Amino acid sequence: MLASASPQRRAILEQLGVAFEVVPARIEEARAGEPEAVAVDNAARKARAVARQAEAAAGAVVLGADTVVALEERILPKPADAAEARRWLEALSDRVHRVVGGLCAIDEGGERSAVAVTEVAFRPLSAADVEWYLATDEWRERAGGYAIQGRGAALVVGIRGDYLNVVGLPVPALLELLPDLLA
Repeated sequence: MLASASPQRRAILEQLGVAFEVVPARIEEARAGEPEAVAVDNAARKARAVARQAEAAAGAVVLGADTVVALEERILPKPADAAEARRWLEALSDRVHRVVGGLCAIDEGGERSAVAVTEVAFRPLSAADVEWYLATDEWRERAGGYAIQGRGAALVVGIRGDYLNVVGLPVPALLELLPDLLA
């Protein structure tokens, strides 16, 4: 069970050929703290919420996931509006930031967590670049205010680490957490 309504996470699992059911977790996500801890805690709270709902589904694996964008130690959550998205994009311009993917799996064996970190470098963004991107509306519901798999790719000059972590689900960390997932 995927404890997330994220279409990106769904698409990644489908791409891998994994059978799963979507059961979105309805939790309030933490937005402050040490980025790695926040991502793992949010993922665990999502997984626990769905695991409690799904107690009847014996043998099921519940996967919680969370993505945090961090500029130094400051978390840039999903922007509340275009003005906040503008501030996030301006702050990320010509800088390297971290995308932290937190995972938590709950099954009959207990609860396990993992974290993945990808560094993303933005190119210098002009005011026109920022306004162009804001007009796409891709910033909505996106940690850090951008989507690398869409037009947000035009903002990025390079990455170091797992690209799919930036999209929303760190596959190497997932397979380390659930080694039998593809069996």
